[in-house]
Amino acid sequence: MRTFSITKPDCGLKDKIQQKIDNLNKPKGSLGRLEELAMQLCLIQQTLTPELRRPTHFLFGADHGIEREGVSVSPRQVTWQQMINFTRGGGGVNMFCRQHGFDLKIVDVGVDYDLSNVEGIIDRKIARGTDNFLHRPAMTHEQMDRAIAVGVEMVDKAVEEGSNIICCGEMGIANTSPSSIWMSIFEIIPLAECVGAGAGLNSEGISHKYDVLSQAVQHFHATMGLTASTEETIRYFGGYEMVAAIGAMLRAAERHVAVMVDGFIMSACALAAIRLYPEAFDYMIFGHVGDEGGHARMLHEMGARPLLSLGLRLGEGTGALCSYAVIDSAVRMIREMNNFDNAKITKYF
Repeated sequence: MRTFSITKPDCGLKDKIQQKIDNLNKPKGSLGRLEELAMQLCLIQQTLTPELRRPTHFLFGADHGIEREGVSVSPRQVTWQQMINFTRGGGGVNMFCRQHGFDLKIVDVGVDYDLSNVEGIIDRKIARGTDNFLHRPAMTHEQMDRAIAVGVEMVDKAVEEGSNIICCGEMGIANTSPSSIWMSIFEIIPLAECVGAGAGLNSEGISHKYDVLSQAVQHFHATMGLTASTEETIRYFGGYEMVAAIGAMLRAAERHVAVMVDGFIMSACALAAIRLYPEAFDYMIFGHVGDEGGHARMLHEMGARPLLSLGLRLGEGTGALCSYAVIDSAVRMIREMNNFDNAKITKYF
């Protein structure tokens, strides 16, 4: 697997940033999380005047072999149908990208359908879906490397086009299944507490999903051992779209670009990325806590504080995109608010 050189943001400016925030004409600390976000972005960009340039959203699509086991209420053809829908501007992700001015990049990493001639989709297909991890690893080492490389490539192109903040979303029926397993293994939480309804399973469906995933984990441990590496765990269960997102997150952190993190699936990808490179956490902004079972627990275990709680579970990156307005407000606060001296207001603390 490709190696990354990720370092925590230099904290040398921290005192000056805090002084600037505290001298804005407001009661000290009165803008709460906005002040924390401003600090994070200042440190990432190494400046007292951060800015958001050409925000870019990557929508990675792929199918999963585990879908064949009936772990999702949605059939796999929904993946390619939605990918085409996104090119026509009809998805939730399209609406929010338009609202907040994001460049939307739709990338086929492994959809089980020929999308090569569909205008608006970037063709980086590795295979038509992963293998079924109930029986064998989802992907080979070479396929994992290719998926990571797709994420790296997309971030590099976005940065070249002027972007300094990126967001990742996904389209892949059944991808809550590998997300639940990663959550269980990486955070040492019983699998039953990590499995949810996904796209809308009933209680019987959730029970079946748990049984299938439990068998898959048992087979994984029997095959790979109880001390399998993070990389092997990612490869064994992950989807191409998920591994591409991990590559994008890590490359963004390597290039000191802020990373907006979406719901359950993208948070699982962030968790995997952090297990590989803990320093990547400081570049991540967690957009929201979703309605999928286990998401709040996952975020808590990671030490992540989501900006929004709207009961969302659509995926595609929509929850993170909704949070962009909050991030923008934090930047405007530190750039545009007057300070006590200039405003000729008595500083009373």
